[in-house]
Amino acid sequence: MNWDFRNAEELLRLCSENGMPISEVMIQREMQLGEIPREMIIDQIDASLRIMNTSVDRAISDPVRSMGGLIGGEAHKLNQLDKSKQVCGPIIHRVITNALAVSETNASMGVIVAAPTAGSSGVLPAVLISMYEHFDISMDTLRSGLINASAIGYIITRNGSVAGAEAGCQAEVGSASAMAASALVEMMGGTPEQCCEAASVALSNLLGLVCDPVRGLVEVPCQTRNTIGAVGAYTAAELALADVGLHVPMDEMVQIMYDVGRALPESLRETARGGCAVAPSLCAECSREAAWQKARSLM
Repeated sequence: MNWDFRNAEELLRLCSENGMPISEVMIQREMQLGEIPREMIIDQIDASLRIMNTSVDRAISDPVRSMGGLIGGEAHKLNQLDKSKQVCGPIIHRVITNALAVSETNASMGVIVAAPTAGSSGVLPAVLISMYEHFDISMDTLRSGLINASAIGYIITRNGSVAGAEAGCQAEVGSASAMAASALVEMMGGTPEQCCEAASVALSNLLGLVCDPVRGLVEVPCQTRNTIGAVGAYTAAELALADVGLHVPMDEMVQIMYDVGRALPESLRETARGGCAVAPSLCAECSREAAWQKARSLM
């Protein structure tokens, strides 16, 4: 049997014909195309989960400034926020903290899992780790979530884009949010159809999001956008589990996202020539930082 699939429609057909969740179809695909045993796939998944967990803990317990100097310490600050001031509640507070942490780890040259990119690497770990900590799920369920997310990421990569330079931040954080939303649905016992619905909703909620990194670095506003992608994944998943959503097929939404991204002007596609990248206050701060770095190099 051919386990490969080119889009969500074909993926859902395989799930239906074989009575399998998305994660199991994805495992069968990897075993067949990669000619590798299941145990090797699980080992790779566990390695990724360990890195995700470490990338969160690193920034919270031992915060450092990023290479560009624009971020650092945000996750630690949020982690220390008094519970009486946590307006989002314990789960979402943890999600936001985790997303900030991974972004800091990435920007300070730490090891992260690009899921699907370095710029959006905080979304999926934030969602998966918070689920494992706050819900009664097994390690096998957690693994299934990550494998499910990989299937969604593969479809978006094959039929759209996950590159900010090509389609804006919607292609990075938006795709990561879609992956995380689908993973959440499967981990909570949802159907493959609900998984794809959640992914579609997550993509639609961030449609048109521009890529405007200050100084061309994956720091500002990338870090906080990871938090929005992670929280948005929870929203999309809950909507899908209740059968509330856009009901726009995922394949159509991927194409829509790609078309919107290609329509964005070049200045809003990772060139640092538009959006937040040209905010006067940030530009002035960058100029001071550059001057200080130059002066230090002459000492």
